[in-house]
Amino acid sequence: MGDTVVLKAGAYRFEARLETEAAPQTCAAILKLLPYRERIIHVRWSGEGLWIPLGTADFGIGYENHTSFPTPGQMLLYPGGISETEMLLAYGAVHFKSKMGQLAGNHFLTVTSPLEDLAKLGRMVLWEGAQPLEISRD
Repeated sequence: MGDTVVLKAGAYRFEARLETEAAPQTCAAILKLLPYRERIIHVRWSGEGLWIPLGTADFGIGYENHTSFPTPGQMLLYPGGISETEMLLAYGAVHFKSKMGQLAGNHFLTVTSPLEDLAKLGRMVLWEGAQPLEISRD
């Protein structure tokens, strides 16, 4: 089982790796939520990414393995602060930000396959709207 999870979004299924060495606190917080189910929407400010707004949710963690420029397949958790708590999944070029300005989120998960379906998922969410998302051990 290890650090492997399954991410199902819309009509797509992805295999992913939890970044437990680089973001241990974030991964531990996420593991407590599994299976995690929510809806994803397209980002407003950041480019080619999918977004889960989490409002005032407090995961009790700070920054670790954080970035403002995730590559396709990287999923971030912004633990809150100058903007609301949120998750972001990059499917293309992303500069993570909000109406408050640039943000940095904890890179806690990396989609490993099939990467070619990420852009298809991104276009689906952009043109068809919110899609169900599930992160689980499958």
